[in-house]
Amino acid sequence: MAFAENLAALPSADHLARIELTAPSGIKEVIENKPGSAGSVRVYAYLAAKYGEINAAAAEEGLVLYAEHTEDARVHPGKHANIDRLLRVAAGGSGYAVQLYSA
Repeated sequence: MAFAENLAALPSADHLARIELTAPSGIKEVIENKPGSAGSVRVYAYLAAKYGEINAAAAEEGLVLYAEHTEDARVHPGKHANIDRLLRVAAGGSGYAVQLYSA
């Protein structure tokens, strides 16, 4: 399935302003719910609800959900930061704690 189809099957994330991801080192990364990253907020919110964190299993499912964008991220590292993060976790990197912030 294509990313747009996968996204349409996920719960809405319109109620969220942002998602904060915290690495074990304490470094925080934020995904804002705005044009250009709203789809990622929806994917990460779904993964957080299902797995409780972004771990290897969540990352693998997220890469499937991103569909054609995952291959583009593999070919063009740095182009899709939210997918690059999942690629690192799926490859054995550290996961992330997730905090959801309402709009």
